Amino acid sequence: GVLAHPGPQKPRRCVPSLLRERIRTAWTPSMRKHLRMDVAFVAEFVDGQRVYRRVATDAKAKVIRDGQSDPLERTYCRKVVDGLLPRMLRDAAKHPVARELSAPFPVRAFLSVPIVLADGSIYGTLCCFSFAPNQDLTSRDLQRLETSGKLIARRIDEVRKRRTDMAIQDWALAPVDAWRR
Repeated sequence: GVLAHPGPQKPRRCVPSLLRERIRTAWTPSMRKHLRMDVAFVAEFVDGQRVYRRVATDAKAKVIRDGQSDPLERTYCRKVVDGLLPRMLRDAAKHPVARELSAPFPVRAFLSVPIVLADGSIYGTLCCFSFAPNQDLTSRDLQRLETSGKLIARRIDEVRKRRTDMAIQDWALAPVDAWRR
C-alpha cells in the first residue's frame, strides 16, 4: 500500500498566522521594554536571508518591519550563531567583529540567542538591540532571552507538526495496482 492524497481539502488557518499568534504568546514587546531595548525581533534564516518574522519597536525606532529581509552573511545574528560574537554586547562599538559589520542604523547594546528546533536545526534568532550602549545588561537578562527563545522554538515545532498532521490527516493507505506484479 501507499499513501494516497484525497484531493482538495477544506480551507484551514494559514500556518504563518498561527506562527505569529504563537510567537506573540511566548514573547511579547514587554520583553523589549523590560530589557530597555529599542528593537526586538524574531528572524528566520531562509536561503541566505534573514527574514524578520516578528518585530517589536519603540514608536520612534521603526528601522525594520515584519516580513522585511536582508542578506544573512554579514549580520549580528549570523555571527552569534557562528560563535564569532557573544550573545550579549553592552557596547557593540567596542567589539572588533561587531565594528566590521555594517547596519543602516546604529546597533550598540545587543542581545541575541539562536532559536534551535527539536531536530537540532537553527530556525533563526531572537534578538534585541538599542541605539545606545547599555552597561546595565546582565547575564540574567540574557537568560530571560534564552528562555523566550526556547519557548518560541517549541511553538514553531508545534506549528510545523500541526501543519504536517493537517496535510496527511485525510490520506488513506490504498493498494497501487502497479506494485502488485
